[in-house]
Amino acid sequence: MKTLISGEQAPSFTLQNQQDESISLATCLSKGPVLVYFYPKASTPGCTVQACGLRDSQVELDNLDVTVLGISPDPVAKLARFSDKQALNFSLLSDEDHAIADAFGVWGEKKFMGKIYDGIHRLSFLIGQDGKVAHVFDKFKTKNHHEVVLNYIKEA
Repeated sequence: MKTLISGEQAPSFTLQNQQDESISLATCLSKGPVLVYFYPKASTPGCTVQACGLRDSQVELDNLDVTVLGISPDPVAKLARFSDKQALNFSLLSDEDHAIADAFGVWGEKKFMGKIYDGIHRLSFLIGQDGKVAHVFDKFKTKNHHEVVLNYIKEA
């Protein structure tokens, strides 16, 4: 697993969101920086806390012209249920074959309760309008992810 680092070009992508609409990184970047956050599975406790933190910070993120895109290997229908239940106000994208997770270097071996399996590592990438990774967020808890992101953007 070779994770992207700051300064590297972000892979371009187009994925389906929870409304089954095509969302491309290039289109989002035309409006400002993009926070691409990878999470393992919709509707799990940690992923719900992380998503709700971003939902509740959406006004501040909008004021900073930052678009939020959450990516997981969940199918579109599951993303729709998760988004509706949590009243999320940003796009969740389906990466069922984990091709984009692979491209960003966040798909790899994980361990949970002694079991080894492949899955998404919880990382976030701030992509600048030039398409390059401006910052990689890898040190946060799900409950303070939104604060770490906002603090970084405000100080940058």
